[in-house]
Amino acid sequence: MPDLNSLYVHVPFCAGSCAYCDFYSVPLASGDSRPQRYIQTLLADARRLFETFAPAAIPSLYIGGGTPSVLGAEGIHTLLDGLLRLITRRCPPPLEITVEANPESADEAFLAAARKAGATRLSLGVQSFHGPSRRAVSRTGSDNESLLHRRLALAAAYFPAAFSADLISGLPFQSAEVLREDIDALLGHKPAHVSLYALTLEADSPLARCPSLPPPDEADHLWLYGRDSLEQAGYRQYEVSNFCPEGNESLHNTRYWLMQNWLALGPAASGTVIDDKSGTGFRYTIPPDVDAGLAEKVTDTLDSPALIKESFLMGFRYIEGPDRDLFRRRFKWDIVDVIPKTLAAWQGRGLLRKDKTALTREGLLFLDSFLLDAFKELDDSSSSVLE
Repeated sequence: MPDLNSLYVHVPFCAGSCAYCDFYSVPLASGDSRPQRYIQTLLADARRLFETFAPAAIPSLYIGGGTPSVLGAEGIHTLLDGLLRLITRRCPPPLEITVEANPESADEAFLAAARKAGATRLSLGVQSFHGPSRRAVSRTGSDNESLLHRRLALAAAYFPAAFSADLISGLPFQSAEVLREDIDALLGHKPAHVSLYALTLEADSPLARCPSLPPPDEADHLWLYGRDSLEQAGYRQYEVSNFCPEGNESLHNTRYWLMQNWLALGPAASGTVIDDKSGTGFRYTIPPDVDAGLAEKVTDTLDSPALIKESFLMGFRYIEGPDRDLFRRRFKWDIVDVIPKTLAAWQGRGLLRKDKTALTREGLLFLDSFLLDAFKELDDSSSSVLE
C-alpha cells in the first residue's frame, strides 16, 4: 500500500444550487441538524479509512463541497480538529490543509475557527462580482457586492498570502470589460492563487439556453483575455485553469494532476490508490447520498492501460507535464517511448516544449486534440506497451 496518500473530504451541503454546478450537493435549510450528524459520520469513516490504509503520511488535506462554510464556525472546527487528531496519531500534520468556502457564508467567526483548527489555505468561490451574471446562475448573495469585498478582505487578513479564489469566464451578461473588472476587483485583495474556469454546460441544461450567454467563439476569447490579464498581473499559468505567483501552487491539486495517490471521504467522493511496483491500482467511489458512508463504497480495478491514459489525461493539464520518473517506475516505460509519434508531431507544430514532456502555453489550448492523438497511438501500439 502506498505510504503517501492525500485526503479529500466532501461536504455536500449548500445554501442554494448554482445553475452551472454538477457536483453532488444537497440544500441546507436554516436550523437543519444534518451537518452535525454528518460530521460525526465523517469522523467515524475517517477512523475506518486510516485503519484500512494505514498511511505513513498525508501530505495534503482538502475539505471541499458543496459549501463547507455552511457548517459554520463550530462545525468546521469540529471537523478539522477531529480529522487532524486522527491523522497526527499516526502521521505528521499535512503540509497543506485547504478549506473551500463561499464568501456569503465565510464570516469572521468561520475564518477564525478554520484557522485555529489548523487550516493553512482557503479557497473562495467568488465566480464573479457582476450582479446580473451572478443572478443569472443563481449565486447566493447576488445583489451584495460590498459583502463579497468585505469577506475577501477578511480572507486576506486570516489567510495572508494563502487564499485562493475562483472566477468563471463565459457567464451570462459577461463582456471583456466585465471580466476585466472582476479580475481587477479580485486582485485588489491580493490572492495567492486564482482559478479561472471556462463555463461548461450540458446541451440540455436550462442555462445553456440562456439568451444572455456569450456565443461560443466570444466565450473562448473571453477566457483567453482573462488568462492574459492574469499573466500580465504576475499570475503564472501552471495548469489549464490555475494561476499563481511562483511558489503558491496548490499542493493538493498538483497531486491529482501528477496521479499521486489520494483517499476520499463523503458522498460522491472518489479515492485512487496505485501500486507503483505493478502499475495497477483501484478507485473507490462513495455513492452520491448524504447518508452513504465508507461501507457502501464501490470499488473498480484500474489496470495499467487505464492508468497510462489517466496519467496523460491528468498530467498534460499541468504546465510541467506528467511526472516522468513516476511514470517510468510504474509502467516500466518512458513516456517518449510510449507515444513517440504524437510527441514528435506536436513538437514539430511548436505546441510541445523541447525541454520537457509537456505542452506549451498555446498547446494547452488544444489539450483534447493532443489526448485524442496520444490515445489513438496507444491503442494502435504493440500489446507490449499496454499489457
